Amino acid sequence: MDEPFDGITFFRTGARDDVVAFYRDRLGCEVWREQPDCTILRRGGYALGFCARDPPETEGCLTFLHDDRAGVDADHERLADVADGEPRLNGTYDIYQFFAEDPEGRTVEVQCFE
Repeated sequence: MDEPFDGITFFRTGARDDVVAFYRDRLGCEVWREQPDCTILRRGGYALGFCARDPPETEGCLTFLHDDRAGVDADHERLADVADGEPRLNGTYDIYQFFAEDPEGRTVEVQCFE
């Protein structure tokens, strides 16, 4: 299988089915590989895996990039109920962004560089 990325970030999860469904159904990730207790997802060149383990890992921030504001706005429409507000310009980093939470409380950022 040809890997379109150079690495995978894995997280322990206590709610694998819910977490995988969130990233698949709400952020457009596709299941790249299923393993006995881990699911590896990808969206473009971004790969992340969730493995059934306790306790879950919820630290850090998973950032999804878009080429333009329209992509950020489209993700916001799907995530509005778990977002911290409307997408906004962050002048410090010259990005357009918003934050949301996945089902276990991980921080998800969606952004584009201006």
